[in-house]
Amino acid sequence: MRFTSAQRLDDGVLEREFTLGEIPGTLWTPESAAPVPLILMAHNNGLPKADPRLVARARYIAARGYAVATIDAAGCGDRPPSAAAEQARADLRRAMRAGEPVDEIFESLVGPLVEGAVPEWRTTLDALLELPGIGGPVGYSGGWTALGIRLAVVEPRIAAAGFFAGGYVPRAQREEARQITVPLLFLLQWDDEGNPRQRALDLFDAFGSKEKTLHANLGGHTGTPSFELEDGCRFLDRHLK
Repeated sequence: MRFTSAQRLDDGVLEREFTLGEIPGTLWTPESAAPVPLILMAHNNGLPKADPRLVARARYIAARGYAVATIDAAGCGDRPPSAAAEQARADLRRAMRAGEPVDEIFESLVGPLVEGAVPEWRTTLDALLELPGIGGPVGYSGGWTALGIRLAVVEPRIAAAGFFAGGYVPRAQREEARQITVPLLFLLQWDDEGNPRQRALDLFDAFGSKEKTLHANLGGHTGTPSFELEDGCRFLDRHLK
């Protein structure tokens, strides 16, 4: 892991850009004399790690005493675009606008992205846990629910997970959801135009965790109330500190 920039932000959080092979990422760490837990924060839909909503959430969590890391998925942000993925996203948007079936388009887009992203995230996790000031346990918090499901199943170092949305998750991850046993917080926007409500509720029901909590709020995809950040941090505090 090679750090390429560093700046101390107004809230005392240190923001560092890094590269790990071909993987670009960002790490936010608080001022702390003791090692802090680590949160992996992922997003899909072609968004870069520099997306303002992701950055704001990462800084908020870091200021609460966590190291927070994110990386650009293949074809996103600072990584070379994927013509196939961009075409699939365009096909998906067109089908959704037209009210046509989207499951097979979604499978062809997200399934391969998950398969490629999981090894990159595990490699990144290995490198992050070798850094001074970062210890366990590890949590996952992100809008890429399919990736979070796979990571929570295959990565024993993840002790708790927070998922957002979840209406469209590939069939493989819907089956894997039954294997998840870590504490879980699931956020659902009741009127999310891009995530069918019933499918999200069915996914929540499928999770195998004995401790799982559903927070549902009125509004569209980007309308999650700001107080959910505070509630999410309390969830992380219960299980990672």
